[in-house]
Amino acid sequence: MTGPDRRLTPATTRVAHVSLRGRIEAPAWTEGTPARVARPVADLLVRPDGPRDRQLLAGERVTVIDRTDRHAFVWAAKDGFCGWLAAGDLTGHHPVTHRVDAPATILYATPTIKHRQIGWLPFGARVEVAGTDGRFALTGDGFYLPSVHLAPEGTLRTDPAEVALTFLGSPYLWGGNSRAGIDCSGLAQAALLTCGIACPGDSDLQWASVGRLLGPSEPVRRNDLLFWKGHVALALDEARIIHANGAAMAVTIEGRADAMARIAREDGVESFYGVRRP
Repeated sequence: MTGPDRRLTPATTRVAHVSLRGRIEAPAWTEGTPARVARPVADLLVRPDGPRDRQLLAGERVTVIDRTDRHAFVWAAKDGFCGWLAAGDLTGHHPVTHRVDAPATILYATPTIKHRQIGWLPFGARVEVAGTDGRFALTGDGFYLPSVHLAPEGTLRTDPAEVALTFLGSPYLWGGNSRAGIDCSGLAQAALLTCGIACPGDSDLQWASVGRLLGPSEPVRRNDLLFWKGHVALALDEARIIHANGAAMAVTIEGRADAMARIAREDGVESFYGVRRP
């Protein structure tokens, strides 16, 4: 008998979230403290100073469950994923009004493109817009970014494949969730969440929970998810897929039949699971 999935369990060896009462044993309980991610991209770690599990983006909402001197154990609001962030990756629970709706955007100290940039934000990052100045939005932190790169919080896209295409050419990064580096499940999650479709962070969780499994005779269509052991791709149409893959070390478009043959050849066994329709 296996225990609860650590990725989805807001508890450490010292304290657990009160929602777990009656489900697990814990030495102490907490309601947690709301916070937001302060960095453009923050690594969500398996353990303090451990390997990366996934990433969280600026402005994303978390609940802090536990703290050490240098790290905080958090529960991500967008998908329930849990892990450790560096303490400096967090800020207070401030309001957000918009999300970045471009592959990435640039932050400026003044509302002009001719001045040196002071930072950047990835697709999906959340910001508070406190005002506007011409073509620029002024954030609550006092930075400027192009208004054209923003969409109001709560605005949804309607085509996950179109969202995935904005990441085309992005470098492959295990556990990555941004244009600076993304993996297969990060790409699928970004595409679906932006369209209001619930989607966990890892491909095995996506296989277990997203949409419905297609029958063997049902044709693949745009926005279906194709799953292999440890891998997921998004269909652009019946013949083509888009995925972040280690073969190209990038987000690429590939023929579905070519990908099926290549992955089977690389794995040495048939690792294809099936197709799910969100």
